[in-house]
Amino acid sequence: RLTGQQQEINSLMQRKSAVDEENARLKNEFGNLNRKFKDKSQELKDTEECARKKEEQNRLVIKNLEEENKGLNICCADLLSDLEKLRKQEARWKIEKSGNDARIKNLETDLAETREQIKSLHSICSNLSSQVAVEQEELFQKDCDVVRAK
Repeated sequence: RLTGQQQEINSLMQRKSAVDEENARLKNEFGNLNRKFKDKSQELKDTEECARKKEEQNRLVIKNLEEENKGLNICCADLLSDLEKLRKQEARWKIEKSGNDARIKNLETDLAETREQIKSLHSICSNLSSQVAVEQEELFQKDCDVVRAK
């Protein structure tokens, strides 16, 4: 009977030893898993912090870009307004130029007509001068005849 109990005790001791080994192995595995969990938890915190910072940076970039966009929209509106004013001014200048071109053409026509009139008047003057010279010559001859007759 003692041998049976001794065998049972040995068997139980072997089982206890196996359980202790399994327990030690599980504790070791639990420790490893716990370290991995802590590492992963820290990694998650770091990743979340990095993501939060990136998100904040992105918000600031978006805010700055929106502000810049507002400024550019105002600038574009001003430029479009200036462009419209310049187009209206160009249209006025084209009308003025057209009027000036017509006046210049009329003045050139008047000048050509005046030159023709001057040529004609010079010709008349020249003819009259010739006639005056002939008349003076005749008058001179008549004066001479009158003097001789006296």
